[in-house]
Amino acid sequence: MPDYLITLESAWIIKDAKTLDDAIGIAISEAGKRLNPSAKYVEIEIGQLECPFCENELNSGLLVANTALVGLLLEMKVFRADSQEHAIRIAKSVIGKALRDVPLKVQDVQEL
Repeated sequence: MPDYLITLESAWIIKDAKTLDDAIGIAISEAGKRLNPSAKYVEIEIGQLECPFCENELNSGLLVANTALVGLLLEMKVFRADSQEHAIRIAKSVIGKALRDVPLKVQDVQEL
């Protein structure tokens, strides 16, 4: 039974944010609080998008009217899964229980 590294993308809404950097920090902090202690082994990073014009990496966040939408990447190792689909279901279940009402999408799956 192989091990997998599952990366999920999530959308986090922050209200009353002054700057985009503040919103990113708040989103990572809130996600960490909700994942701890039940899923403290989940790694949290800011999502990255590629600029269509200059092809540089940009933070995955948008700030409009003091409300921010921040894209986070959540990485979790799943050990001894029956298949790739089984590993995805396990990761979504564990992370989804901690982050209720937060949309999750599979970004990447790697076999370890």
